Amino acid sequence: MTRKILTGLSSEAYEHPFDRKALASLQNMPGVSLLLKKVNEYGIDRLLRLQSLGSEIRISPRNFPQLHQAFVETCQILDVAPLPELYLFRGTGHIQTYIVGVEKPLVGINLDAMEWLGADELLYIFGHEIARIKSQHMVYHQMAIVMPTLKNLLSSTTLGVGGLVAGGMELGLYNWRMMARFTADRAALLACQDIDVATTALMKLAGLPDEYLTSAVIEDFLVQAREFASNNFDSVDKVTKILSYTEPGLSWVVMRAGELLKWVDSGAYDNLIQQTNSKIPEELEEKEGKTPQEKEGWNFLSSW
Repeated sequence: MTRKILTGLSSEAYEHPFDRKALASLQNMPGVSLLLKKVNEYGIDRLLRLQSLGSEIRISPRNFPQLHQAFVETCQILDVAPLPELYLFRGTGHIQTYIVGVEKPLVGINLDAMEWLGADELLYIFGHEIARIKSQHMVYHQMAIVMPTLKNLLSSTTLGVGGLVAGGMELGLYNWRMMARFTADRAALLACQDIDVATTALMKLAGLPDEYLTSAVIEDFLVQAREFASNNFDSVDKVTKILSYTEPGLSWVVMRAGELLKWVDSGAYDNLIQQTNSKIPEELEEKEGKTPQEKEGWNFLSSW
């Protein structure tokens, strides 16, 4: 399959409205500057990089050529340079990836992902992580990773006051991190440029290996995703959403697939792929904003 290189692609062209609103809510919370200062003060960026450098296997064209090529192609398609370093870590029983490093990003992928995913699906998985760089949101993404530890440090060094501030920020970060997945999934689709590939990649994230991905299973999953996306969850209270988003074991692949399908069905994805300047026309942007979930939806901090 020949994929289009999206030279000059702007993250704003595919940014999900929920992501945009959640980040605005997060940035308006008191204590943001304090937490950012502490992240720098404690050298979190350097620490996270050292953990990967000292524990995981660096990927090169020589040792894992197919994995490295998929990563290079992803960065080329999404117009991200310079190329981040790529590391392989041990299996966990499920597909897992991560990205750390504000100044010098580093991407990690586990053995399960390398073994379960095909070459095209790897583009999707890598695209999801590279989207953090593209959106220039690494500082917030990284802060969300270390927030539990950082909250304890602030609480012990500021007589509990910093912990209280960080507690509110933690909820804001959980909310934004969930909403940012929708944007990252769009970037991932732009990387693989095939909604069928995106679908099977998401299903494998849910824990289904190749042998279970029959046409009937895939078709039923798509029906489920569209049904889920069509529901109006305005009546679901904010506490329920908070508890849901703070559960690290939930992949939310059905919800994510539903949001991705809505983007494709709206015509915005095809329009973006076909354009050379990689910008969404205003009429499509307005069309996206008229869904019930856009008014309230998944972003439980939208009205806080």
